[in-house]
Amino acid sequence: MQSPEKKLIDVVPDNTEPHYEAYGWNHWPQHGYMSYQFRRALGETQEGGGAVSECFQAASRMVPGDKESWHVEWMRVADRNHKRGDEAEAAGHIRTAMNCWLRACNYYRHADFWLLPYDPRRLPTFEQCELMSRKYLRYLTPPAEVVEIPYENGHTLPAYFIRAPFAIDKQPVLISHGGLDSFKDEMWYIVSHGALQRGISVLIFDGPGQGRPLRRDKLPTRPDWDVPVRACVDYLHTRKDVDLSRIALSGSSLGGYYAARAGSYEHRLAACISHGASIDTYERWKDRGEDDGQADQIKWVFGADTMKAALEKTKQFQLRGHLENMKCPYLIVHGGHDVLGKYQVNLVYELAKKSGIDVTLRFVEAEETGADHCQHDNPTLGQEIMLDWLCDRFGIDERALASKAIAPLV
Repeated sequence: MQSPEKKLIDVVPDNTEPHYEAYGWNHWPQHGYMSYQFRRALGETQEGGGAVSECFQAASRMVPGDKESWHVEWMRVADRNHKRGDEAEAAGHIRTAMNCWLRACNYYRHADFWLLPYDPRRLPTFEQCELMSRKYLRYLTPPAEVVEIPYENGHTLPAYFIRAPFAIDKQPVLISHGGLDSFKDEMWYIVSHGALQRGISVLIFDGPGQGRPLRRDKLPTRPDWDVPVRACVDYLHTRKDVDLSRIALSGSSLGGYYAARAGSYEHRLAACISHGASIDTYERWKDRGEDDGQADQIKWVFGADTMKAALEKTKQFQLRGHLENMKCPYLIVHGGHDVLGKYQVNLVYELAKKSGIDVTLRFVEAEETGADHCQHDNPTLGQEIMLDWLCDRFGIDERALASKAIAPLV
């Protein structure tokens, strides 16, 4: 296999002042990973996950490259929005409360991001993120459901089931999950909001190596992602408000691998989306050492003490010998200037085509924005690309759908 290209995230540009790149706003050019995460924060403001001014306010108070100041400043704006949301609810201003909680949810997610796995603040910060989601989701029309999906060995997978706000008895459903560092509560800003707007219910969940299963239950990730996805599909089959012929799956970032692996074996899925694609995780990461910007997260998620041990485990995380079994339509969406790399994307596409899969590949390029990893610089565009494709596959007539709305499409 060809050697991976040098990741853009590791390239320090000649211009070390904040500036715009093909992949979006580069706030701290000398600190690629932190600048990338700030770009992620900025992008998600347009889906309700923050306010532009609050993001820049927080960044202005941070020491560039300092992870402790990152945590402190995001906690400051998170707590402020949390408090304001609770006060608004008490005063009967529910819409303001919801807005504040939705921002606070994502700010707590940012605050959680760089904490080390053993940091005693990690689980409480994550739990505040979950709390904000629950406060927000209960006021949706119809209210979202917090569910526990039976999994393995007495464990459950935490999830939110959110019906689209339309008077349709049996709705199509998109199952959605994150990847290496994203978890269910971020999926609202990445894909879920757009699905609901188009009449597609969502089931967003955390699998092993993500969110609560990782933080509280200490469950590392696994290569056979069809197992947790099968549990989700089994759950949907217990409901009477789901169109069982139209269940789709999407996974973002490393979740793009997860989704493709699951879609290769869970044949009750009617469509599959890799929001970011890779064919062989070991080949993609094999040159990464202890100094890599994602090393702590990789070791934690894979249940390893060293990068060498983690990389050994990644050898099972590949699509060759598996993707060939996929039967449903398959979409790959990838940033044309993905700072984490894109060299494996065409390999996934070529394998899918060779295997006779109905596959579509869409690179998002710089001129349209959204060219970064998972369209973090413009997540709304990423949603539009993925969900318009899904609407076409599911035969959803959005003009006719509008007459069945039961709540504003926020």
